[in-house]
Amino acid sequence: MPHIHLATHRFTADRAWGALELAQVEGASIKVHWTNAPYVWHVNDGAEVFAVIAGAVEMKYLQAGVEASVVLQAGDVFVADVGDSHVAHPIGEARILVVEKQGSV
Repeated sequence: MPHIHLATHRFTADRAWGALELAQVEGASIKVHWTNAPYVWHVNDGAEVFAVIAGAVEMKYLQAGVEASVVLQAGDVFVADVGDSHVAHPIGEARILVVEKQGSV
């Protein structure tokens, strides 16, 4: 029987970057995160798809060794490939759908 998740745009957690795991598919985890605080600079060992469900997030990343950023609104997607250094800074509260290799931090 399929799992139906409604109103993920209202999901909350007891801490920043708390997550609701939706599924694991072919070695990838799919989660909805709630946050009101920045993450930390990091590099994933696999590609990461980052889709804003609600709120806004300033995504900072290194491009040719220089810090750049983009503000993502609900409906926007950011893809970090293997080796891309990046950090997400929510603007207020945000809900984000993240698809990444299982076990990524």
